[in-house]
Amino acid sequence: MIYFCCDDRRREAVRRHKTLNGIDYLEVDQDEVTLYVHFIKPMVGTALTLANIVIEGGKRITNVVATQMTIGTDGVGNPPEVLSVQVNAPGDFSIYTLRLIRSIQDRRQPDSFDPLLSAVDFSFKIDCPNDFDCRDEQVCPPEPRSEPEIDYLSKDFNSFRQLMLDRMAVLLPQWQERNAADLGIALVELLAYVGDYLSYQQDAVATEAYLGTARRRISVRRHARLVDYFMHDGSNARVWVQIQVNADLVKSGSGLAPLPQGTQLFTHLDGQPVHISSYPSTYAAALALNPEIFETMEDADELYQAHNKLTFYTWGANECCLPKGATNATLQGHLPNLKVGDVLIFEEVRGTQTGVAENADPTHRCAVRLTDVRLIQDPLGGQFQNPSNDNPLDVTEIEWHSDDALPFPLCISSTLTLDNGDQVLVDNVSVAHGNIVLADSGRTIPLETLNPVPAPTLSEVLVASGNRCEQSNPVSIYPRYRPHLQSRPLTRAAPFDPQNPPPSASAVMTWDVSDTRPAIKLNNSLDALPQEWTPLYDLLGSGPNDKYFVVETEADGISYLRFGDDQYGLRPEPGSVFTASYRVGNGVHSNVGADSIAHILIDNPAIVSVRNPLAARGGVEPEGIEDVRQKAPWAFRIQERAVTQEDYAAVAQRDTRIQRASASFRWTGSWRTVFLSVDRVGGVPVDSGFKSALFQRMDRYRMAGYDMEIDDPLYVSLEINMTICVLPDYFRSHVKFALLQVFSDRILPDGQRGVFHPDNFTFGQPVYLSPLYAAAMAAEGVSFVQITLFQRQGRPDPQQVALANGKLEMGRMEIARLDNDPNFPEHGVFRLTMEGGK
Repeated sequence: MIYFCCDDRRREAVRRHKTLNGIDYLEVDQDEVTLYVHFIKPMVGTALTLANIVIEGGKRITNVVATQMTIGTDGVGNPPEVLSVQVNAPGDFSIYTLRLIRSIQDRRQPDSFDPLLSAVDFSFKIDCPNDFDCRDEQVCPPEPRSEPEIDYLSKDFNSFRQLMLDRMAVLLPQWQERNAADLGIALVELLAYVGDYLSYQQDAVATEAYLGTARRRISVRRHARLVDYFMHDGSNARVWVQIQVNADLVKSGSGLAPLPQGTQLFTHLDGQPVHISSYPSTYAAALALNPEIFETMEDADELYQAHNKLTFYTWGANECCLPKGATNATLQGHLPNLKVGDVLIFEEVRGTQTGVAENADPTHRCAVRLTDVRLIQDPLGGQFQNPSNDNPLDVTEIEWHSDDALPFPLCISSTLTLDNGDQVLVDNVSVAHGNIVLADSGRTIPLETLNPVPAPTLSEVLVASGNRCEQSNPVSIYPRYRPHLQSRPLTRAAPFDPQNPPPSASAVMTWDVSDTRPAIKLNNSLDALPQEWTPLYDLLGSGPNDKYFVVETEADGISYLRFGDDQYGLRPEPGSVFTASYRVGNGVHSNVGADSIAHILIDNPAIVSVRNPLAARGGVEPEGIEDVRQKAPWAFRIQERAVTQEDYAAVAQRDTRIQRASASFRWTGSWRTVFLSVDRVGGVPVDSGFKSALFQRMDRYRMAGYDMEIDDPLYVSLEINMTICVLPDYFRSHVKFALLQVFSDRILPDGQRGVFHPDNFTFGQPVYLSPLYAAAMAAEGVSFVQITLFQRQGRPDPQQVALANGKLEMGRMEIARLDNDPNFPEHGVFRLTMEGGK
């Protein structure tokens, strides 16, 4: 038979025929000389003999003949439709054909046998070991087609037009018309026009394929991610806002807070009241004035009238100030509703020299988060009242976090000299403000319905495999579903948990722009309950069932949503509808100045005013494309693992609060432990909170199987004796006081550091004599300097080796220290012997 077909209906036709029979298949026994010929119907009554059986084929062995045959009953349980044939010898590895004939002279099939099913091909070596499938594939390969000669350099309309005209000259040489009105020319030019646009589209794709040439922000973002550089999309700003009330507002039970999270605040709008109505037309009119909009980040469950303005208590003293670095103060009166965790803003409200509000220094404002509140009494407080009395006075002691230590001296009271020479005491130069809530920029778009997910309408073109009988199911091509948000720009905000806020007010205003996330909530529904989808930076680590999506923002501020493909993230079901709730407002324009916020979207008449004593901070513009081109190729060179001791120290020093770090490995009996010692800027103690935060940050870098401990620095206290010869015209006490200031561990009045300031020494840094001599000789009134003792405290050096060498060596983990504090003499001693002078 010369045909190859994908189905074989003839066997069923023979099985249904009344008289015809045919060969179904043939099996070769293991002895290779017994053939079992299976017929479609039983062989009962069939008059076949050895003369009717012929075996054809073979290359090396060609004289294979049947020597014996048995129908059905062969003694081994063969059914009646099986014919057992014995041959004289096994064949070779080629294909043989067993054919049923009438006789040697008549090669036609016997009567009652189908002409096509009267022969079967087989191989004697079917059971021989083989590394491949012994079944022959009957294929009908497509005929090769000749490729036309095409100029692939054609890229524009004219070249495409000429290319098609040249091709038509080969296919239709008799067509010579070149008139623009001819239908053929019109079709050629139409196709050339389409080809020109497709060529431009190819060029655009090729341009976006490389970081150096890409013009779209989304393309640059994806290229940068492939080299482990995360391009940021900016950040919104945060601000502390004071809510002033004329009556106490307290949340009752499970009701709403007086000022719920998400309450909108507006910058100053001319002609608008403090309360902006939520009525659509009024709200739209306010938005038309283009204000900056902020929203509260936490519920304000309690607002008290007494907290609008809090005055400091100075215990009867005048002309007082809170020094720089202060972390505690006293407020007048009992404030039982003031709690740990509340934020207060200190503000200078009067000029220190004039007592006039307009002359107040606007830079003397800061926010602090309370860590302790105590209600106490001053037993002599009544004597400082007007009129005086002998009653005690209620006061409130407050403390705040060390990170919120005052960055400047805060004047509490001052004395003014009038033109007539009289002196007047000005109280309450600076006050504290309560009822402080945190807000960040951005306006919420409550609900926006996106376009439905389209259903696939196309399928992939099946590639011819050569086997025309192999049925391939069409693979659907899902259309790209990249909806975009109608409003812009989408807000990027750093995470904030109102139930577990940072311990200090300054920490609230500090975050890494790479930690910001798009402020969007996305839900979809399709014949089921709504499902929430989570935004991520990318989908590279997502699984096929993860409901994640990516927000990608173009240079014009339009944000597109990209979903998974069932491999990296779940693909949305066709027909499902997404609803988005998101915020708009981002970048540096949200860094509004102090006292810019003046309106609130609420109808509560007890709220009389809103203001931001401090400027908003943290707003950052999206990273520029050119900046990414410069930084991204080098991002992967930044070491993101710690293996050696130097690696751990280098990673720790990325924290701006750490001046220097040093690490060492030790075997603790069960595993290796990394002991990390850090020298904080300003000599700040390494407290438990700092250790916990540093450990969490370092944990991602440490090697598996290594434990880590964070230790305090190993300080080495110094003992130095210095003899000073004072010039005759100077008092020894004055010179000594000046020298003690120079050799202190503090910041000097002129802003310079003392010689033994903690930031002047770090791990392994030796202490040299020459800077000590230079600092002493630079002091006014000093004639001569002699250092007589220069050693580690508590370790006498009879040979005066360090003094002779001019330096005192430190170990790798040691830091020199000399505080000269009489309360802590073990922290180092500095003695001066003054001679001469007056």
